Amino acid sequence: MTSLSDLLRTYLFLIPLVVLVLSEIVKYVVEEFRSGAGHRHLFQQGGMPSSHSAFVTSLLIIVGHKMGSDSVEFAMTTVFACIVWYDAIGVRAVLGEQARVLNVIQHFHRLRETLGHSFIEVFAGIAFGAAVTMVGIAIS
Repeated sequence: MTSLSDLLRTYLFLIPLVVLVLSEIVKYVVEEFRSGAGHRHLFQQGGMPSSHSAFVTSLLIIVGHKMGSDSVEFAMTTVFACIVWYDAIGVRAVLGEQARVLNVIQHFHRLRETLGHSFIEVFAGIAFGAAVTMVGIAIS
């Protein structure tokens, strides 16, 4: 029977997937505690921590660990992670503001307003992703 450490060593990409699922569980718990509406945030945009940020941070660490920080793959993953972090804080926040305005002026279709993340939510996602990834690497 294959042990967990053998599985993670062979399939290192599983760690970012575990990070994604765990961050969604944490997001559910946080939102349930905050507002009693955790079910509305499960696998949705927004919320604490940012699961997208956690996932790309984990992926970045895994690629750096496996390929080295001087590799082309690490450089590409770094750019990808930066785009996701920027999008989570900036672009989707603006889309949420636009949805709020459109919801006020039109009455036939309600648009989702919580699309983006605050800086704290993205930072929490980065920290969560890094911590869980480091535990996963230590186990493997």
